[in-house]
Amino acid sequence: MTSLDSQTMRTLQDGLTSAQAAFAARFPGESSARQPLHVVYGGAHLFKAETAQKLGTLARQALATYAPDALSFAEALDLSDELAARVYPRVVAKLEREPVEDFRIDFEDGYGHRTDEEEDGHALEAARQVARGFAEDLLPAFIGIRIKPMSAELGARAIRTLDLFLTELKRPILITLPKVVSVAQVKLFVGVLDELERKLSFPARSLRVEFMVEAAQGLIDAEGRHLLPQLHAAADGRLQAAHFGTYDYTASIDVTAALQGMRHPSCEFAKSLMKLAFAGTGVFLSDGATTQLPIGPHKWASLTEAQREENRRVVHGAWLASVDDIRHSLGGGFYQGWDLHPAQLVARYGTVFAFFLESLAPAIERLSNFVKRLGQATVVGDSFDDAATGQGLLNYFLRGLACGALTEEEVAETGLTVEELRSRSFAVIARNRRLVP
Repeated sequence: MTSLDSQTMRTLQDGLTSAQAAFAARFPGESSARQPLHVVYGGAHLFKAETAQKLGTLARQALATYAPDALSFAEALDLSDELAARVYPRVVAKLEREPVEDFRIDFEDGYGHRTDEEEDGHALEAARQVARGFAEDLLPAFIGIRIKPMSAELGARAIRTLDLFLTELKRPILITLPKVVSVAQVKLFVGVLDELERKLSFPARSLRVEFMVEAAQGLIDAEGRHLLPQLHAAADGRLQAAHFGTYDYTASIDVTAALQGMRHPSCEFAKSLMKLAFAGTGVFLSDGATTQLPIGPHKWASLTEAQREENRRVVHGAWLASVDDIRHSLGGGFYQGWDLHPAQLVARYGTVFAFFLESLAPAIERLSNFVKRLGQATVVGDSFDDAATGQGLLNYFLRGLACGALTEEEVAETGLTVEELRSRSFAVIARNRRLVP
């Protein structure tokens, strides 16, 4: 005999169902789409349909010049010889197959302030180049445009550039909005996107947005509340990613240039707020860039041995700086970052591939045991796995396979098929396997 009647229980159940539906809408879980490992920014005035391919050529030249084999690669990126022997051929293959994963045509910091006539012309030409790139299959897997910020001074110029670009291109593309600091900015921008979609006959919400988190005012509002969730809500279902702008952010809180960097304590705080705001929402997060560039000081064709050695030392030093920053980002759950120079792609792929491969054997063992037990908690060595960890292990293999760090044969060692992996859900895998007699 219970004290609560059936009507009370039905009302309770209805309330719980409604609350859960609202929560699921706000936190649908991590996106099942592929996230690129990096993004390269390039000035819009320089962009051509072949730009990503040319960057790939320069990256391959840097690898051939400064790390022509696995042993020199191990030294350059501070890897063990054994690990480098596994990573190196995969980096070579990646730079041949897909050297640039994501490119942003930049009308902001990488472009500067120009006359309206110049920017109009560059917007139209960049759109023509993107259209040619699509037609001739020259573009990377991901591409977008970064406009100027929605400020009182530059907002109208930003929207004109976007309008010209999209009207000429005649197809939706990802838009990066820099220096976002208020809900009002975002709502005005979303209104513009609604109107552009209507005028250009694009599907609703097909113009997806990336926010740049690069000012202290973009994190906390005037009442001291966390601003990022409010900005996300104001984006009205369009937000695809949030990228951290290391150097604009540290400048916004008066950190001197000599001390600005990806591992400044203030950056750790800001990125923690980003993780808290976007966890479980499906919004991709990206860290910033290493500004120490792998460029040798000696440029001419005929170099002395001492000059070649100095170039090698400078490039290897810059690669190690990238390695340190990328590993720190990966440890904080940021799987994407910016690259500013094509030679940085060597360090990007080398570090990320090493990150996946050095964990491969225990990850295979743990996921294999977990798959066999289908959600029952299991202990492998000193690691205790539950359902959430099972999904985390699945995500590890998904990311590793998507970027080229892991092979389908290595994934198969877990006992999963490629089709099961592509379901992207350990819960779905477990449910389907339980239904098999």
